[in-house]
Parts: sequence; structure tokens; C-alpha cells
Amino acid sequence: MSRIYRFVAIVLIICLSSGAIGQEIFKGKIIDATTKEPVAGASIHCSAGCSCGCITNSLGEFELKPRANCCVSFRISSLGYQPQTINTNSSATIVNLQLENTVLQSVVVTANRELTKRSSAPVAITSISSKMIQDAKPITVDQVLNKVSGVYMVNLGNEQHSMSIRQPMTTKSLFLYLEDGIPVRTTGLFNHNALLEMNMAAVKNIEVIKGPSSSLYGSEAIGGVVNFITIAPTALPVAKLSLQGNTIGYKRADLQTSFSSGKWGFALSGYYADKRNSFIQYTDFHKANLTARIDYRFSEKTTLVNSVTWLDYYSDMTGSIDSADYADKSFESTQTFTYRKVNALRYRSTLTHIWNNNCKTNASVVFRNNSIGQNPAYAIRNDYRKLSSGTWVGQKDLAHGEINESAFKSYAAIIQHRQNLNWKKAVFIGGINVDLSPSTYSADYIRINRDTVSNIYTSYKPTDSVLTNYRTAMNNYASFINFEFNPVEKLRVVASLRYDLFRYNFDNHLKPSSYSGSPDTVNYFSRVSTKIGFTYNLSSSIGFYANYSEGFVPPQVTEMYKGVKVPELKPSVFYNYEVGGWAEIIKGKMSADLSVYMLKGTNEIISVRMDDGSTQNMNAGRTLHKGIELGLNINPVSSINIRFSGALSRHEFVDFVEKGSSYNGNLMNGAPAWMHNAEIWWKPAFANGLRLGLEWQKLGSYFMDPLNTVKYNGYDVFHFRVGYKWRAMEVWMNVMNATGKYYAYTASKSNSGYSYTPAEPRNFNMGISYDFGHLFKSK
Repeated sequence: MSRIYRFVAIVLIICLSSGAIGQEIFKGKIIDATTKEPVAGASIHCSAGCSCGCITNSLGEFELKPRANCCVSFRISSLGYQPQTINTNSSATIVNLQLENTVLQSVVVTANRELTKRSSAPVAITSISSKMIQDAKPITVDQVLNKVSGVYMVNLGNEQHSMSIRQPMTTKSLFLYLEDGIPVRTTGLFNHNALLEMNMAAVKNIEVIKGPSSSLYGSEAIGGVVNFITIAPTALPVAKLSLQGNTIGYKRADLQTSFSSGKWGFALSGYYADKRNSFIQYTDFHKANLTARIDYRFSEKTTLVNSVTWLDYYSDMTGSIDSADYADKSFESTQTFTYRKVNALRYRSTLTHIWNNNCKTNASVVFRNNSIGQNPAYAIRNDYRKLSSGTWVGQKDLAHGEINESAFKSYAAIIQHRQNLNWKKAVFIGGINVDLSPSTYSADYIRINRDTVSNIYTSYKPTDSVLTNYRTAMNNYASFINFEFNPVEKLRVVASLRYDLFRYNFDNHLKPSSYSGSPDTVNYFSRVSTKIGFTYNLSSSIGFYANYSEGFVPPQVTEMYKGVKVPELKPSVFYNYEVGGWAEIIKGKMSADLSVYMLKGTNEIISVRMDDGSTQNMNAGRTLHKGIELGLNINPVSSINIRFSGALSRHEFVDFVEKGSSYNGNLMNGAPAWMHNAEIWWKPAFANGLRLGLEWQKLGSYFMDPLNTVKYNGYDVFHFRVGYKWRAMEVWMNVMNATGKYYAYTASKSNSGYSYTPAEPRNFNMGISYDFGHLFKSK
């Protein structure tokens, strides 16, 4: 009997041992190959087709027990990434997932304020990936934004800019800039230089929605929305230092650090840029930018994200040059003291809770503290001037100017809830937004001394004359909903609705007059914005969309309260009709996207000359914008990528009479009919880590004035980039304007003459970076 017991014991031991061997734990971590951030929700499934599998947690970690003699390899997949297969012969694995090349599989956030597949969003949206940003090594945002079809960000020097997205090149409040889905600035105080406040060292990727999106994001989302998505704490330690500089006086140092430990995640990113003695006189600048982020994971369902960004910016303000200096290639400045300085602080805290697989809520509180101080070159007026009669009057050595400051503090709260419904794959997203933003504006008159021989403004003298001094309490209350569902299998319908209410409480600190502005008043503006569209996927590789959307812009504070009296103004409203599509023409080799739009602008604010010779802002302008946008991505072999982005458009005045001049039927100035950006990258397999790229930017001709009297011919410019990455070190060189083309970023004509912003000549930007993070990685 004892022999039987011993036999049974031996059998049990063998069985248990075999079971233990077959159930050895296989664990690892899935991360983004470029950003090193964890990939949450990635699927790990047995390649043999059995039921073994799991998904990664919020830290990108997975753990499973594969079956013996079955699960020798696993397939890892996640939306927006290329699938990958790994073997189970390692007990600890780190898997780097590469982003998907096709637009159909890319994932976007901005389309509906939540993660969604690009092929489910009925909008023209483009994502500039982290890989594209890291390959390009841009020193200004326009060097990557201009790769998007229909987008032209105008470089005005030292990160200052204007914008063109389904609009002419303009400084008007027709574009909305977001950071992680939250507006960078408050409504009613648009600044066309707002993107100089962005910390590009902290940016992971950028999403661009073209066309109105007021139904989701509110006012100013007319021509387009640009959302800068910042880096999150990484799964592996990162401690990267970068140094770079170019041959026209620019120098920059970057810092990127990030790591996760237990429930905590930390990231610190920033850079300091400085430029001295550039090719244009009096264009020095410096910028310091720092972003700190701390994440805390209470549990798998609840996380808290805290982020703060600080900016200190100063730039000489040289202004543009006239036609004579442009023709002579003379870059001497008439300015010696004009400047622009910006100080900004943005703080955001977001609490996210996942109630279950179908239900999620997040709540954000936001604080902004922003000031822009200027001694602006554009405000200088010579005292010596020519009257309409032809007579010259005034003092030749005297000019008039001002020193001004615009500042605001903003306190905002955003609550958003997502609910998946068990009906037709329906999703409901709704929320409320409150933004309380008191702002101030002041301007003091200065007397300027002018050298009558050289025409240089040599010095200025402050006076006790106050031109403007007021405070405006701006409150914005909004609620929004987004609903989408599949009435049939391949059709997805998306509709969104938003209500905005604005209250401007204007308090003039001076006695109202023709110089100091309008009397105290309270103004209300409200608007319901709608959007409805659908996507239809004919197959897994081709689909199309259509949408109707509305956008609006309430009057800006400066449009309301800088005149003698407060004008009766309404929000400008834009109506957009759009169709488009996407296709993977050759699987894994060629994909394309196309959009066709018509955008009608109504109630646009224009300046009307009154009978007494004064001017007053009124709602009277109507414009029409039409265009076709095309994007093409080709990978003929694994080592070569070709990208083409082009736009054919027409922008015209329909009913626009400003200051006595009629532009009806004319093309809008600063609106090229054709522009494109094309690029080819070669990453040879025989030299792992090497990349070579050539970019071609074309801007077609356009009228320089709204009367259509003179054209600028546009330009073609080429940039060459080369870089090499070896382990933790990377070196690169970008040859910007490689052919030495002489051209202007923008050119215009007005009653005071011609104005050009010269582009940078050929210059070489060289950099080196090293990631010390590997020194801190666990063995």
C-alpha cells in the first residue's frame, strides 16, 4: 500500500511541476518607440490563436501565464500603432511600438475631445506625429505646422507670427490655439503671436483641425484649431540635454527629463533660446520656457495630472522694411528702442475617473496669468506728414508713439463626461465650461526724437499723457454635447452642439473722450453653434465624410472699447460646408486624404468712415472661402517616405466696404491660390540611425492689397536635413533655405507704402543631444 502512495505522490509532483513550467509568468512593458511613454490598453494575444491574452494597464505593463507548448509567441497591437510579435523566451520584456503609417489607423483627440480613430471623425484633421517633430528638429513652430495641407504659419521673426488656415494670412482672431485641449489664451483677447507662448520642448505631437469647430471648442475656432499635446511621464527614465545653434545668431539649449515611480510620474521640459546680431539689424531676442508635470495614479481608474508652464520672452521690434530697402537687400533698422516682452504662467490640474468600461469623467481647473508689454514699432507716427491737399506740415525731427501693456488673469473650470451606450455603438460626450478673466489695458504717450538725415528713431521721452487705461471683466459660460452612433454598420453619424454666453464689463479708468475711449458699459454676447456630419467606410482601406459646421467670433475687447463710443456689434458668424475622404491606395505603401470646403463669413467687423471723417467699427463684411486640400503619403520601400501636402483655394470679398473703399468682388489680399509642402526622407537600412530629408515649400502669388492693384510672386524654398542617432546620442544639421533664395515671408501694400518681412537667408543649424536616462534604468 505504501508503494501505491509513493507512486501517486511522484505522479502528482510531476504534474504539478509540469503545470508550473507551463504557467511561468510572462510579463513586460509596452511603450511608444519615439516618446517612451507607456501604451495603455494595448492587446497581447497568443499567435497560435488560443484564448491566452491580456491588455496593458495605465503604465503599459502586462502580465500573463502562457500555456505550455502553445503560446511560444504573442501578437501585440494597439490602435494607431504597427502590430508586433514577440517571443516568450524572456521573463522581462520591453516592447517599443512604432506609429502606424496610414491615416486610417491613426488616433486623434481633438476631433471630439476624446480619443477616436481618424476614420471615424467627419472633419479635416491632421496629426503631426512625435516622430515627424523629432526628425525635423524645428526651432520654430512654423517649420512643422507648414507641413500640413492648407496651413501657412507666417514667420514674423523671433517666434512671432500670423496664420493662414482656410483664411488669408491674417492677424485676426480666426484661429484657436489649444494646449492639451484647453485654450492657451482667454476669449476676447486674441493675440496673433500666441504660439510664441508654447514650449516646444514639451510638445509630443500636434493636431490641426481645419474649418470651424466652435460647436466643441467655442469662439475663434473658425479657420482652424491647433492643439499642442504635451508629453506625459515616460515608462523609462529620460534625461536628455540638447544644444544647437545656427549661422545667423541663434542659440538654444533644451532639457527633457521624465520618469515614473510607483503611482507617481514626473516630467520637466524646457529650453532657453537666444539670438544676437542676426542678418536683420535690431532683431535680438531671448526666450526661457519651462513646463513641469506631475501625475498621480490613485488607482487603475483614477488619475490626477498637474501641469504648469512658465514663459519669459523679450524681443527687439524692428518692424518690416519698405520696397526700396527690400530691393536693395538693405536690412538696417530705423528702430533703436522698440520691444515686445511677454510673461506668462499657465497651470492646469485634471482629475480623471473611469467609472466602468463605458463611463469616464474628467474635471479640470485652469489658471492663466499673462502680460504683454510693448513699445511697438507699428504705433510710431511721424509728425511731419502730407495732407490730402498736398501740403506738408509738422516737425521733421518729431514722431509720436506709445508704451502699452495688456494683461489678464484667468480662472477656468471644465467638466466633461463620456458615456458609451449599448445601442448602435453610440457615444455621448458632454460638459460645461466657466472662464472668468479680468483684464487690463494701458497706454502712455511718448515723444520720439527722429534723425532727419538717417530717418532713425534715436530716443524717446515719456510724458504724463495717458492714452488708454481700462479694465474689462470677461466671463464666458458654456455647455457642450457631442453625440455619435452607427445607424448602420459602416456609417457613423456625429453631431455636436455648444451654447456660449459672454459678459464684458468695461470699466474706463479715465474720463471718456476721443483719446481715452468709451464710457463704462456692460455687453452680452451669446451664440448656439452646431455641427453635424458623417463618415462612411466603404472598406477597411477607403472612406469618405461630409459635414456642416458653424463658427463664431465675439467682438474683441479692442474692437469694442477703443473708439469714442461703444459700437453695437454682433459676433461674426461663419458657415462651413465640407466633403472629403481618405484611402489606403496600396496597403502599407500609399495613402491619401482629400477635403473640399466652402466657408461663408458674415457679420465680419469692418471699419466704416463716418460723415464727420471719424471711423467706427460695424458688422457689415461678408467673405467667401473655397478650396481643395490634398495629402499624400508614399512608402515605396521601408527606408523611404514621401509626403505631399497641397491646397488650392480662393478667398474673396463678397460685400466689404471699409473706410470708404469698396472691395466687393475682389480677391482677398495675402491669399495665395496655391501652396504646397513636399518632403522625402531616406533612412537607409545599411546605416541604422541615419536619416536624410529634403523639403520643398511653395507659396503661390497673391495680391498685396485688397484693391488688387499689385501682386507678390510668391516663392519656392528648399530645406535639407540630416541626422544620425547612435544609442543615447544624436547629432543633426538642418540646412534651411538651402539654395539661398531671396524672398519675403509676407508682403503687403497700404496707403503708407509697401511692407516686406524678409525671410532668413541660407543658414546651417547644427545640434547635438544626449540622453542620460539609460544611466538610471534598472538592470
